[in-house]
Parts: sequence; C-alpha cells; structure tokens
Amino acid sequence: MTDDTSRPEESESQRDACERLSRRDFVRGVGAGLLGAAVPGLGLNVAARAAMSLSRSAPERTNPAETAVARFYKSLTKPQREAICFPFDHNLRSVVKNNWNIVKPSIRDLDKEQQALCREIMKGLSSEDGHERFMKQMKDDSGGFDAYHVAVFGEPESEKPFEWVLTGRHDTLRVDGNSVAGAAFGGPIFYGHAANGNFDEDAKHTGNVWWPQAEAANKIFSTLDDAQRKLALRDDAEADDADTVRLKGKALPATGLSIGTLDGQQKQMTRALVDTMLAIFRDCDAAEVRQCLDASGGVDSLRLTFFKEDDLGEDRIWDIWKLEGPAFSWYFRGAPHVHAWLNVARLA
Repeated sequence: MTDDTSRPEESESQRDACERLSRRDFVRGVGAGLLGAAVPGLGLNVAARAAMSLSRSAPERTNPAETAVARFYKSLTKPQREAICFPFDHNLRSVVKNNWNIVKPSIRDLDKEQQALCREIMKGLSSEDGHERFMKQMKDDSGGFDAYHVAVFGEPESEKPFEWVLTGRHDTLRVDGNSVAGAAFGGPIFYGHAANGNFDEDAKHTGNVWWPQAEAANKIFSTLDDAQRKLALRDDAEADDADTVRLKGKALPATGLSIGTLDGQQKQMTRALVDTMLAIFRDCDAAEVRQCLDASGGVDSLRLTFFKEDDLGEDRIWDIWKLEGPAFSWYFRGAPHVHAWLNVARLA
C-alpha cells in the first residue's frame, strides 16, 4: 500500500447557482443528437429532458467555488502561472492519488490574498459539515490546509474548460464548473484520514472524520441473512489505488451482493449510505452524483462487497468495503487508517 508516511451556511443565491440549467451542457446534449421525436407541447424528447435535468444538477462557472477559481487564476503572476498552471488537456489533471503534490509550491507559498482565495474555493466545494471534517483531516495529516498544493488547468477566466485541483496527503479534490462532461466532481477524487496523526488506528477508528460512512455500510451488513452475507463477503481486499475505481460499465462483474435483490428497507439503507458520503460535498456535486447514479439504474444497479482482510480488532465490523455499479465506484479502505476512492460518471 502506498501512503505517507468556519464556513457560513450556504446562501439561497449559492443554492440557486447549483440548480440553474447549464446552457453549455444543454448545447452539448443537442450536439449529441438528443433532440429527436418531440414531446407534444414541449418540443423535447425524453432523452433531451433527462439531459437538461442532469445539467440543472451540475456545477456551473457562476457557482461560488468556480468564481473564486477565476479570481485566483487572475491573481497569479507570470512566474506563479509557470509553476502551477497547465493546459486543460495536460495528463496531470486526471491523476488521482492518496498522497502526492501536483506541483512543488504549497498554498503557504502563495500570497495572503491567494491563500484566502484557496480557502474560499475549499469552502465552496464542500458542505458546512464537510468543510469542518476536511479541516480536521488536513490538520491531523499535514499540519493544516496551507500545506496542501493546488494547480489550475485551462482558462477559468474564459468560456474554455478549466479545472482547479487540490492535492496533498489524503486528498485529491476538484472544482471544474462542469468542464469535464459526464464526470461528477470533474473526475475521480480521493479523501482519507489518519485520525489524530495515528498511522495505525484502533478498531473503533476514534476521531476519524470519515468513519461514520463505514458505520452506515456495516449497518446494512448487519441486516443480511446468511446467504446474503456469503455473497457480500470476500477474503482479500482490492488494491489501494486508482485502478480500483475504474468504471466498468456493462462489463461490471457479478461479484458481491446485488442491491437490487434486497428488500425495500435495505435499499433505503443503501440510499442513506450514499447520502452519508455525499453530505460532505456541496449540493450541486451531490445532486450530480445522484443524477448519474439514477441514469445508470439507481441503487438497484449497485453491488456491495465487504472484505475480511485487515478486520481491525477482529470484531467483524468490516473496515474495507466497496459499493460499485456500472458508472459508480466507491472504495472505502479503513485499514490501517481511512482511504476512500470515488469515481462517478454518466453512462455514454
């Protein structure tokens, strides 16, 4: 395994910004041939209306985080741009790791105004509760937010695609104004935590800000009968790297427990599990994930797998588990501390 070694309540205008229809995304849908047989009185077919619904849930360039990225980009000097800015199609933009510096300069190397803008962007990409958790995680893992690194791809000031990426120990996070069509969060992301600086956490993961997600997953396991547990439980965990959340589409193997075979209460618990994870992010990113998931079959399309490997304390509270569908992959690895890989997209 490769490893390391306060936000105000969201305003109505911010929520509105997350919900407005993206004209650019709608035009993309038209260009892809989504306008066909029209619905009487609407002039749009079902596929086109679905595309518009997805667009309403996607982040836009006018959202608070995105506008802060544009101001951050504008503030950069020529030497700074040479150090942390890249063309949009640069291969670094799509990289996701559990511990890496996308560029050499850290946030603390920027001037005070630029540091403040980075903090504003970070607040904008997370919920109020999520921001508090990220700040705790970053303090425990690296001494604080200023130790992290940011890069800008593309041109945030123009109508061209762009993406702001934050990296460091236990984080790869993105803001893209929906520049990466069909990809929630602008691409795969990573978040993790070694609580209170402890590389080897106790079995209860005391102080780990992300462990409640695993508690929600294990509640589902506790409701399974013997036959279901046999399907859900495997011996060996998957690799702790980005390939584990590579989307498989129709080639998704029939391993693990199919959520579609569960009863209504268990399906609702699965939705609650997804909600627990999405609660740390801003509303429009969370909504886009849900729209992507619904477009690929909803929770019924997902498969849930738990792994016996590295069961801390041998308490059968499974530290490592995965929720995966054709276009949804979330791998939670809680040993020796938490690593979480996430990749969600729309099916083509």
